[in-house]
Formats: sequence, structure tokens, C-alpha cells
Amino acid sequence: MYFTDRGIEELEQRRGEEEVSLGWLAEQLRVFVDLNPDFEVPVERLATWLARLDDEDDEPGA
Repeated sequence: MYFTDRGIEELEQRRGEEEVSLGWLAEQLRVFVDLNPDFEVPVERLATWLARLDDEDDEPGA
């Protein structure tokens, strides 16, 4: 288990039943980066990865 899994598990336990829009998630990521600018690159990578999940050109080995 990665250390980050703890946060993911907490998120799932506390808010796993909620439904949110991607617009809401994007805004929360913006707020997080504003408050934690050192995390700009990882958040950007996560957002880009989520945005391109269905993009066949970005699959590993493609």
C-alpha cells in the first residue's frame, strides 16, 4: 500500500456516496493549488490524466 492510499481511503469512506460534477472537482483542484502551490505539477498531471482517460493516443505503449 502506498502512503497516498490512506488519503484515498479516507476520501472514499467520508465522501464515497456523494456524486459531484467534474466542474466542482476542477474548482476544488484550483483552490487546493492556490493554497498549496508546491503541488501545482502533480495536480496538473492528475487533471491531465483524468481528462485523457479515454484518449487512445495517450495509452501506455501507444
